[in-house]
Amino acid sequence: MASVEGRSARRRALVAALLLSVAARPGWAGEGESRPAASPLPVGDVSVKSATAAEILQAVRASNAPVVLVNVWATWCLPCRQEFPDIVRLRNSWQGRGLRVFFVSGDFESELPAVKGFLAEQGVDFPTYLKQGKDMAFIDAFDPKWSGALPATFLYDRRGIRRRSLFGKSSYDRLESAVRELLAADGKSNVEGEKR
Repeated sequence: MASVEGRSARRRALVAALLLSVAARPGWAGEGESRPAASPLPVGDVSVKSATAAEILQAVRASNAPVVLVNVWATWCLPCRQEFPDIVRLRNSWQGRGLRVFFVSGDFESELPAVKGFLAEQGVDFPTYLKQGKDMAFIDAFDPKWSGALPATFLYDRRGIRRRSLFGKSSYDRLESAVRELLAADGKSNVEGEKR
């Protein structure tokens, strides 16, 4: 269990990260911003559901996919926008081999049109989530070691157990390596289960 001082420091870090992120909101376009990874979609084809951390984690467990990647991002977060095309590409390359991806926007509900617009630009044609609930409860549900800074990516196994937490912007190679490792571990556990 985290000490009171540790939790207070995490809260201060979260507030500082949120304030810095809000201060960076004025424009979406940024130097070095990535282009969309897929063909744009009509905004009306984008599905975004408001959900608490508990509801998202229930969907992770219910998916029964060998590996589930949950990426928490926001439209105003430049590193999130930069890594987003790599996660879409990873999903498109690995979904037939056992990867399932859930995107969770940390934007406010009032920013839903911007969220849908960005998802449409990126060609995201699968359901995604908009964060609901209190910040600290949401953060702790995913990983008590997470400061709340975005982006953050969490990888789960078939049983919905978190196996990896990646904080900050990740490269395609780093994400793919983590997915390969978990798929290999899933294959070994399935073989061991068949031997019993």
